[in-house]
Amino acid sequence: MKFKRYLQVTKPGIIFGNLISAAGGFLLAAQGSVDWWLLAATVIGLSLVVASGCAINNCIDQDIDAKMARTQKRVLVTGAMSTKAALAHGAVLGLAGFALLWFCTNPLATGCVLFGFVIYVGVYSLYMKRNSVYGTLVGSLSGAVPPVAGYCAVTGRFDMGAAILLLMFSLWQMPHSYAIAIFRFKDYEAAGIPVLPVVKGISAAKQQIVLYILAFAAATVMLVYGGYAGYGYLAVAVATSLWWLKMALSGYKRETDDRAWARQVFFFSIITITSLSVMMAVDGQTPPHSRVVMTADAGMYR
Repeated sequence: MKFKRYLQVTKPGIIFGNLISAAGGFLLAAQGSVDWWLLAATVIGLSLVVASGCAINNCIDQDIDAKMARTQKRVLVTGAMSTKAALAHGAVLGLAGFALLWFCTNPLATGCVLFGFVIYVGVYSLYMKRNSVYGTLVGSLSGAVPPVAGYCAVTGRFDMGAAILLLMFSLWQMPHSYAIAIFRFKDYEAAGIPVLPVVKGISAAKQQIVLYILAFAAATVMLVYGGYAGYGYLAVAVATSLWWLKMALSGYKRETDDRAWARQVFFFSIITITSLSVMMAVDGQTPPHSRVVMTADAGMYR
């Protein structure tokens, strides 16, 4: 069916993951006072832009996808959909998404999403992915945009909370992506994509996974230290981070099957970030400094 092809080219799994993190950032900032129309506009607009980026990425990566076993059945590789149709589809989705964000959220949230789109399509897909081992690091910035955009849609400002979310989700992307590159090692090698495990070896990638999980764990706690989240969130953040770290360290055992280990690290990364997105939504708090500002503002109108 034509609808199925148009859906597949947008990578629905990626859209869903970004939608959850965007909602988490939004609800963290909303502190229980949710503008449901704004939430709907934010997640729908963001999802349309993400879908646009994925469709255009599929057009850019056709030659690479043809060399990788997991992507050889994508609609542009098989010819089930033309490049022209995919580009047009991506353009329409992008225009609709940005229009919805611009008219229904605020310029900062729209700008955040635009930043992520340019990084993913223009910097990562067109150049860094094919030419640099640091492509994953650059791409992590675009992956961290959804929760920041959701947060900024509510607050209208880029404050410490937004900065922590950007740091936290960027750090999460690294072990998540390196794990994929390990269990899909042959695919990346065949396509000539210079990811860390291919360029510097799996041992180097394992070391980086452990270090990034440690940094991610520290970043998650910063939300509590800054007064943005409560102890329920903290308990989940500590538990998931420590378990993820334990799982990563198990990769150093002599009898470890690297591919099976990397799959476990990858799947638990999804559990970790989903759990934290949910806990941000249900256990968010207003930082003391924000309460002072809100009280002062309220006093102006007495």
